[in-house]
Amino acid sequence: MKTVNKKNKMKFLKNQKGQGMVEYILLLVVIIGLVFAFKGRITNKFNEVVGKTESGMDGVVNQ
Repeated sequence: MKTVNKKNKMKFLKNQKGQGMVEYILLLVVIIGLVFAFKGRITNKFNEVVGKTESGMDGVVNQ
């Protein structure tokens, strides 16, 4: 059985490998949560913008 001395313990606690990945995953989870929370509003706004774009293109094409 291996004993953990104080030096190795401090080295382990200061090790920050993978910290960035965890932060990115948490950020992604928050963004996905916000998208689900505001899904209806996002869909309505997207459809509104697409509708305006389509009507604008119809005006250009039909001239």
